[in-house]
Amino acid sequence: MSKLRVGVIGLGEVAQIIHLPVIESLGDRYELAAICDISPGLLDRLGDRHRVERRHTDVREMLAAGGLDCVLVLNSDEYHAEATIAALDAGLDVLVEKPMCLSPREAQEIIAARDRSGRTVMVAYMRRFAPAFTEAVERLPELGPIRYARVHDVIGQNRLIIDQTSYVERPGDVPQHVIDEKWARRSALVKEALGDVPQELEWTYGLLCGLGSHDLSAMRELLGRPKEVSAAKMWRGGGYVVALLDYGDFVVTYETGVDDQLRYDTYIEVYGAAGTMKVQYDTPYVRHFPTTLHLELTDGDSYERSVRRPHLKDPYTYELEHFHDAVTTGAAPKTTPEDYVQDMELFADIIRALDKR
Repeated sequence: MSKLRVGVIGLGEVAQIIHLPVIESLGDRYELAAICDISPGLLDRLGDRHRVERRHTDVREMLAAGGLDCVLVLNSDEYHAEATIAALDAGLDVLVEKPMCLSPREAQEIIAARDRSGRTVMVAYMRRFAPAFTEAVERLPELGPIRYARVHDVIGQNRLIIDQTSYVERPGDVPQHVIDEKWARRSALVKEALGDVPQELEWTYGLLCGLGSHDLSAMRELLGRPKEVSAAKMWRGGGYVVALLDYGDFVVTYETGVDDQLRYDTYIEVYGAAGTMKVQYDTPYVRHFPTTLHLELTDGDSYERSVRRPHLKDPYTYELEHFHDAVTTGAAPKTTPEDYVQDMELFADIIRALDKR
């Protein structure tokens, strides 16, 4: 099996808790060859911890140094497109964390860069690689015609779980002007995507691009794309959202929000004429917590209820295995930039349904 030399861009929570350990666990597939972050302190501490000699504070500097086959783009959302396009133009394959980008223009520029480079771009929708979810996709016809579905994602702040279960290096050496520039860039990109909307709708769009992208992407793979957003309501400054998604023969209720409870309440539940299916997720920040598939099936006089836990391997590991296979075989990944564009269009439809001006 060929080993890919990988560079990691962005060393925040998800890199420290998930990606760097998973890369090391897949030593037959990956060699952690370089790391990049705007914080020199993070570079030093994470470089020492993971025994990485090549450490860069600038993405283009890391790419120019060569010696890489692919990169993981894990930095702040506002810079995903810039890093992805630079890596593609350097001839590298890219796994980019969701959201792939924040504006339709950026999405088209990523697609153009992929096409001219001939390299792979995969969007990191790890929930769609959980064995319980892929089994749900296969077994969906057993439910009969779909009558209703619910997509639910109301969670506590991730940090509540992280602080109990992991040690995370948090940078204190990033200049304030860099932080201010990041927020200004984010606002400009969101305005580019939505037009001049109230600030609370900008924040809601950010919630959809972040947490919501997992939910709606998995929903689309399982059920297809809705015909329209029939209605939507938000409250608490756009931190909570409910939307009704019309599929023609049935409706999906999408509900999401973030609170201060120490728990992770996330699932997709589908009600069919002859059965019910529920894919239950747990926090990804504690590795190997299983995703489970709950099935209730009626066949004549028979009623069967089961809980399936296909495997304890975490979805991030499956995701990185899939990325390796796509890169080394030339096959298209399941989660492409075009796939993400469908989510971005759905985010915008929900925002339009929320905008009551």
